[in-house]
Amino acid sequence: KMVDPTLAEMGKNLNEAMKMLEDNQRKVEEENEKKYARRDIPGPLQGSGQDMVSILQLVQNLMHGEEEEETSQACRLQNVGEQGHMALLGHSLAAYISVLDRERLRKLITRILSDTTLWLCRLFRYENGSAYYHEDDREGLLKICRLVIHTRYEDYTVEGFNVLYTKQPVIYISSTARTGLGQALCNQLGLPLSCMCRVPCNTMFGSQHQMDVALLDRLIKDDVESGKLPLLLVANAGTPGAGHTDKLGRLKELCEQYNMWLHVEGVNLATLALGYVSSSVLAATKCDSMTLTLGSWLGLPAVPAVTLYRHEDPSLSLAAGLTSSQPVEKLRALPLWLSLQYLGHDGIVERIKHASQLSQRLLENLKNLDFIKTSVEDELSSPVVVFRFFWEYSNRDQTSHAAQASTIQHPIISNERHIYDTFNQWLGEQLAQLVPASGVDVVELEDEGTCVRFSPLMTSAVLGTEIQDVDQLVDCLKMKIPVLTSTLQLREEFEQEVRRTVGLLYIEDLSWPGLGVVRYNNHSDGKNDDKQEKELEKINTELLKKLNELESDLTFSLGPEFGGQKNCLYIGMVTEDLDVSELVETIAATGREIEENSRLLENMTEVVRKGIQEAQLQLQKANEERLLEEGVLRQIPVVGSVLNWFSPFQASPKGRTFNLTAGSLESTESTYVSKAQGTGTTPPPTPTSSLAKQRLPGQKPFKRSLRSSDALSETSLISHCDDLEKTEQRRPPTLLPGREQGPFETEKTEAQKEMAEAIQTDTEDVQSDKSPHDYTKVEEQKSQR
Repeated sequence: KMVDPTLAEMGKNLNEAMKMLEDNQRKVEEENEKKYARRDIPGPLQGSGQDMVSILQLVQNLMHGEEEEETSQACRLQNVGEQGHMALLGHSLAAYISVLDRERLRKLITRILSDTTLWLCRLFRYENGSAYYHEDDREGLLKICRLVIHTRYEDYTVEGFNVLYTKQPVIYISSTARTGLGQALCNQLGLPLSCMCRVPCNTMFGSQHQMDVALLDRLIKDDVESGKLPLLLVANAGTPGAGHTDKLGRLKELCEQYNMWLHVEGVNLATLALGYVSSSVLAATKCDSMTLTLGSWLGLPAVPAVTLYRHEDPSLSLAAGLTSSQPVEKLRALPLWLSLQYLGHDGIVERIKHASQLSQRLLENLKNLDFIKTSVEDELSSPVVVFRFFWEYSNRDQTSHAAQASTIQHPIISNERHIYDTFNQWLGEQLAQLVPASGVDVVELEDEGTCVRFSPLMTSAVLGTEIQDVDQLVDCLKMKIPVLTSTLQLREEFEQEVRRTVGLLYIEDLSWPGLGVVRYNNHSDGKNDDKQEKELEKINTELLKKLNELESDLTFSLGPEFGGQKNCLYIGMVTEDLDVSELVETIAATGREIEENSRLLENMTEVVRKGIQEAQLQLQKANEERLLEEGVLRQIPVVGSVLNWFSPFQASPKGRTFNLTAGSLESTESTYVSKAQGTGTTPPPTPTSSLAKQRLPGQKPFKRSLRSSDALSETSLISHCDDLEKTEQRRPPTLLPGREQGPFETEKTEAQKEMAEAIQTDTEDVQSDKSPHDYTKVEEQKSQR
């Protein structure tokens, strides 16, 4: 068959453009290039124009920026696939088709809309429906609201808001609806917020994520009695958070009773294409309208959302904006028309079925895990799996150690919800980081709190999630559960240890996912607040540095970048073999050591400063005494030189030396006499931590031996002690008082005594007479000996 050359060239150009944009090979740039290059700064439009390659290169640079690592957007481009290329080709074709003559354009648009609407209605079991294609997924519901207003208010086209003023319309939405949906509808429709009624969910019976039908009935009756007009009800076939489905059958009966319009939206509508559909979702086929987001379900980029509806008056549909007389607006369905043909019926069903199998695989594995609670509507077929970590009090008591049973108490009930939210937030972030292909995210639910959500219908087609990714997710979850339980168990013990330790202050931060937060408090000694704050920051920063140098398995940090406490030490997740007492004692001892060293340096600085001032005064006084001894004549320039030549004045140089150990000034006369600088007394040792806990080879800090550990068993301890005894036996014997000595040892001891007496005699001789002549005699005596 003949192919239009323009279409062939368009497809070729699109393939080349996609290859260029998806190419991750970046050219090597100059080393001294600035972060913000010239091309990143807006500039004037070039007069000569640029070729397509240069423009696409600019687009690639703007997409990837200066980052070398692959971003999430780059990963999405790599997983577009052939069906994605068809969707992108549809946008190019729509621009080309729009320039055709009116008759050809009308025929082509009619065929595209008829085919796409027919395929979608049959695929999702929606008989005799019409379709509206829109970019914003909320736009379809907005058009439906306008259609219902035109239908229920006959004079709305003529009188406008005056009709609404006489009888106020009411739109009912669930409390679990998307955030901001009601406000967006009121703003676009020009209605006050009082026209929006939020219906609570069940509290006693049924799912806590389903709309309370009995309460909705009472609300509608109250509005009717007050003269209002119930207009429309928005129900969920898969709530945005937990993926639960409202009781659509009962809601449809209620809407028929009060002549209301029922609109349904949600991710569970995708399962209508499968062979087996739950009865709760199947009831959505009887609703008045539904919104489908095929782009995320099938992994199609830039395809419009579709709202299927049933209405018999085409003029009201045109007035509400559901149909358009502009041919270009009708071409929105072209990318979806091409993609559906490329996938086919079997390909569409297979993608949705694969996503459902992924969720079932995860749900089956979660049933076998302890401390994991799931929140699913139907365990047999639930496209969305929501789970959270939770530790029952009974399990906590059974697994706690006997030694800690008397000291550890249960967390305060009011703080328990906040702590679990923090831990589940950390768990969701860790799983998303370790298994990015799974697409898990963190969601906030009203009753359960913070949970981890797995919704493969929204992510698997784009991320390419497979069964092995789900298995890897379960393995990572099994690794994190013991860490969560151990941290939660030792959190209370850590708080008690810190409160009992002098110098440490426990900081209660329920939003920190870890063992806890502690601060080392130094002694103020009457210092002002600013200076004390700086010293506190310096000590805690140095404390963090020293703790990280211990090469332990713990994570120490200064806390989150925003919202954390200042000058605190944040300790991350821990394992069950953590020795809490050793950890707290090490933190306190290290902090004291840092504080003592800091004070020693400050005291030494002050002592040196005072010593220098005292030395200057003494030297000035010594100079005055020297002038009095020499006389006035020796100070005259010429006379003093002649007098010093005939009668030299013998004066020993006088100086001062500062002893840092004693903190005092000393004379330098002994230095000039002995021709050597004295060492003085030995300085005291630097204060160090007294936590030299003996550990076995390979044992890291803050670890205690477990009863079930083979490496630290009693046998290994005994063998280690035997090795120490053998090592001690190999060492040479040390002479102790009262011990018998052999002949050789006796002679050696006597020789040492004689040498010590000789050295002592020499020292006394040197100290008794300081003259150089006597010093020579001492040297002669030493040589004779």
